[in-house]
Amino acid sequence: MAYFITDACVSCGACEPECPVSCISPGDDVYVIDAEVCIECGACANVCPVDAPQPK
Repeated sequence: MAYFITDACVSCGACEPECPVSCISPGDDVYVIDAEVCIECGACANVCPVDAPQPK
């Protein structure tokens, strides 16, 4: 079950450099996670100030 980023995202960018497989990128309004690459490690969720990354 890959992580996804909710609308709570404030586009701070804290999550992107934490991802060990580089599956997070800026989207139009919020950051997005490529579910096919995500390894479900939770590194993004651990650094997010608004708890936007959530497991599906």
